[in-house]
Amino acid sequence: MSNGVPSRRTTVAVIGAGHSGLAVSHRLSAEGIDHVVLERGQVAHSWRTQRWDSLRLLTPGWMNRLPGLADPLLGPAEADEFLTAAQVASLVTGYADLIAAPVHDNVEVHRISPGPSGFLVETSTGPWSAEQVVLATGSVRGVLPALAAELPPGLPSVHAIDYRRPSQLPPGGVLVVGAAASGVQIAAELQASGRPVTLAVGEHVRVPRRYRGRDIFAWIEEAGILEERWDELDDITRARRLSSFQLVGGTTTLDLNTLQDAGVRIVGKLAGLRDGSALFSGSLTNMAALADLKANRLLAGIDQAVGGSGERLEPTRIPEPLLSLSLTSGEIGSIVWATGIKPDHRFLDADVFDHKGAIRHDGGITDLPGLYVTGLPVLRRRRSTYIDGARDDSADLVSHLAESARPHRNRRRVGSF
Repeated sequence: MSNGVPSRRTTVAVIGAGHSGLAVSHRLSAEGIDHVVLERGQVAHSWRTQRWDSLRLLTPGWMNRLPGLADPLLGPAEADEFLTAAQVASLVTGYADLIAAPVHDNVEVHRISPGPSGFLVETSTGPWSAEQVVLATGSVRGVLPALAAELPPGLPSVHAIDYRRPSQLPPGGVLVVGAAASGVQIAAELQASGRPVTLAVGEHVRVPRRYRGRDIFAWIEEAGILEERWDELDDITRARRLSSFQLVGGTTTLDLNTLQDAGVRIVGKLAGLRDGSALFSGSLTNMAALADLKANRLLAGIDQAVGGSGERLEPTRIPEPLLSLSLTSGEIGSIVWATGIKPDHRFLDADVFDHKGAIRHDGGITDLPGLYVTGLPVLRRRRSTYIDGARDDSADLVSHLAESARPHRNRRRVGSF
C-alpha cells in the first residue's frame, strides 16, 4: 500500500512505451509473463514531443525492425527511406496495437523503490507492486553545460530537444553549440532559412552518407560492426559516450565541409563566457583532423571486412580561427544548445547510480536484482543505439528476467544463451 491506497500487482512493470519498452512487452507476452507498460504520455511520446519538425531518422528503413513486426511493413530490406518523426511515432503506435501491448498511458511515474517482495512503483494514478522492473525511458532530458547559466541577460536560448523550426527563434544570427547529428542538421536548416549561423565544434564523429554506392549503414551492417558486443569493446564507457554520427536522413552527406559551402561559420568548442563574449577553443584543427582520421579508418575497416576499396574523405577545411564572439553586439540573436541528451531516472530511489548519475549496469542488468534498463546507446551491442537494436536486446533481457524469476534454477549471466 502507498498512503493507504492498495497497490495493483503485476509481475513486471515496464516504464516507457517507446520502441524499446514495447519490444520488451512483446517478449514478455511470448513468455506468458504478466506485465504492464506505464507511459507518461502517449505511445512514442518522445517522438511526438521532443523532435524538430523536419527531422528524419539517421538510419534507413531496413533498420526499423522490431520483434513480431512483419518485414513487409518496412519495405524492401535495402530500402533507403528515412522516416520522419511523425512516421516513427505512427510506426511505434501501430506496433503497440499489433502486439496488443498492455499500455497504461498518461501515467507519470513518481517513484520506484525496492522492497522485500520486489518494487513499489508510485504513479499519478496510484501505486503498483511489481516483482521486476524494466526501465525503458530512453534519453529524454537535454544536457546543458554549466556555462549556459552565464549567458548575457535577455539572450534567448533553446536546447535541441525543444527546438522545432527556424521561426521559433527571434531575428538575427544563431550560435549552435555542438556538432553531432542534431547540431549539424539544425545549423544547416537555420542557414537555409536565411539566418547567419555560427557552429561551435567539439569532438564529433564524421562519416559519409553513402560509400561505394550504398548507404553507410549497409556497409557497417555487412562488416559486422553493429554486432560488436558491449563486453568485447576495449572501452565501453567511451563507446557509450560517443556523439552520434554527423549525418542527415537522406542520401546527401552533411559535414563541416558541406556546412561551410552553405555559408555556416565554424569555430572551435565553446570554452567559456567572459564580458558578454563567447570564447572558443583553439582545438578545431585537431578535433577535425581526429574525426577525419577515424572516419577514414572506419572506411578502411569496412574495405578489409567486405573486400574491395573506395575513396577516402576529403580533409575537413579549417577557416581562420575565431576565438571570441560578442553575444551583446546584436550579431547573435539566439543560441541553440545541441549538447546532448541523457536518461531521466530521478524517480528511481535505489543505490544503482554511479558518480555521474548514470545507472550502473552490465548489458542492461543493474546491481539490484530484478531491475533492468534498456534503450540506451551500446547497451549490449553497437546496434543497441538504434531502433533495430531492440530486437536482440529485448530477447536477451527477457530471457534473463524469466530465468531469474524461476525458483530452483540457477541464474545465468545474460549473453550465455
